[in-house]
Amino acid sequence: MGIATTHTGSLPRPADITAQLIERQEGRDPVGLDQLADRAVVDIVAMQVEAGIEIVNDGEQSKTGYSTYVQDRLSGFEGEPVSRPRANDLKDHPDFAELSVRLRGRPSPPLPPCNGPIELIDPGAVHRDIARLKAAAEASGIGTERLFMSAASPGLIAMFFGNTYYPSREEFLGAIADAMRSEYQAIVDAGITLQLDCPDFAMSHNSVFQDLSVEEFRREVALSIDAVNDATSGLAPEAMRLHVCWGNYESPHTTDVPLSDLIDLIATARPAGISIEGANPRHEWEWELFETFELPDEKYLIPGVIDSTSNFVEHPRLIAQRLKRYVDIVGAERVVAGTDCGFDTFIGRDRVSPSVVWAKMRSVVEGARLASE
Repeated sequence: MGIATTHTGSLPRPADITAQLIERQEGRDPVGLDQLADRAVVDIVAMQVEAGIEIVNDGEQSKTGYSTYVQDRLSGFEGEPVSRPRANDLKDHPDFAELSVRLRGRPSPPLPPCNGPIELIDPGAVHRDIARLKAAAEASGIGTERLFMSAASPGLIAMFFGNTYYPSREEFLGAIADAMRSEYQAIVDAGITLQLDCPDFAMSHNSVFQDLSVEEFRREVALSIDAVNDATSGLAPEAMRLHVCWGNYESPHTTDVPLSDLIDLIATARPAGISIEGANPRHEWEWELFETFELPDEKYLIPGVIDSTSNFVEHPRLIAQRLKRYVDIVGAERVVAGTDCGFDTFIGRDRVSPSVVWAKMRSVVEGARLASE
């Protein structure tokens, strides 16, 4: 049996759906968005299947962003919008900070903090996503066992939106977990693998928790993991995976907390699959830690073998080398070839050309084949 292939979630969106999603984000009500999303998901699933990717998704085609989409589904986020703090690693590189404004394209708008009770206001949204993905899978002739769907974790939502209402971060996370629980349940009930997006487990030390020591930060990560475990308490671990990263953007990343300082906590999260960065120049080396850290028997790894911020197309032999490092430690049956992060995580801020994205995907498939041999 060969090494399976997948990716992290977001994939390039067509220009027409991007334009309508921007309209929605700006408070207008675009006409025909659902129909465009239906077509976009059919197309994106077909493209993944054609590229040879084994475990596919909807490319997050109907979402404004992998975290910000919850604004359309949850109440309580109507505070005065505030900008997120500048990433910690940019403080020593103000020249790059200026350059990055040009590199990143359309800036993300400030987000409103939580200023009231968090409640689910659109319970049908996830069911529309599920129906759309299943229809696209049927059109491509694949079964639900080959599908995954991403959802924002409680800690990710808390990191992006902030809180002015709940008296403690723990209560804030609990309220988000309660509101998101039905989305997680619906995805698993549909027979689709749930991917919980948890970049906050690592990334938030460079943003909202940049003034904390590593030990203090670990306590915040533990709270986020508790929220994930609470929200998924009735779901089978093997039906879930999680994604953790240090932010899907090009920068020095010199202040990133090493995975070795976090992996013991991350391994206590209930999802069986753990998606990590394994290709970019700052984190590729961290495969070494699995030589000393004993991954729990029920867990498997989804290492990124291509960089999602670069237009270099990784050679299949390099991908095979990267995969074999993990295979030699934990076994081929516990490794799935993945990507460092998504490719179009926020509308209008894509940095890798679509043709390059698909060249990278084909390289992942070929590299996994070589590693399997």
